Amino acid sequence: MSNKIILASKSKVRKDILDKNNIESIVEPSNVDEDIVKESLLKEKASPEIISKNLAELKANKVSMKKTDKMVLGADSVIDLNGELISKPENREDALTILKKLNGQKHFLISSVCISKNGSMVWNHTDKASLTMKNFTDEELKNYLSKISDETLYAYNVYQIEGEGRGLFSEIHGDEDTIMGLPIKKIKEYLEIKQ
Repeated sequence: MSNKIILASKSKVRKDILDKNNIESIVEPSNVDEDIVKESLLKEKASPEIISKNLAELKANKVSMKKTDKMVLGADSVIDLNGELISKPENREDALTILKKLNGQKHFLISSVCISKNGSMVWNHTDKASLTMKNFTDEELKNYLSKISDETLYAYNVYQIEGEGRGLFSEIHGDEDTIMGLPIKKIKEYLEIKQ
């Protein structure tokens, strides 16, 4: 695929997925303050899915205003636990709190992607995967976290689905790339149409 796109994210995971799928990309992080956006959307009672879509679009649009005539890919992933938005952990204590919340529960991982050009969205897609976590004791969760590096912990929400994290779940329904933060099949379909 010859379309070189700009990835508005510093996520190594997303960059790896693009590389594996032979999509040439340049990384240009958007540096959007996600917390402020999430807070204001939560005040408006926005669902986790709407928040994910808005953040993906905001990131793509912000970079795309500076890089005119280039396709810019923005992405965002959130966890939806019974309608509650769960964001990436700030620290290890936070990660443990999140794992305790998800313990024994079914939740959704929502990944939204947006492609913008000249400062406005030209295409977007949101995909959802459902994951059911097994029941663990607090000690088992602490033990799991002790095996995970900081980089992994902050890059993959609280679980690394293609590594240690798979063992946390009794059921996983959905696309693995979506769970890792980039529903690549749909992106490829869009880029192929644009060739």
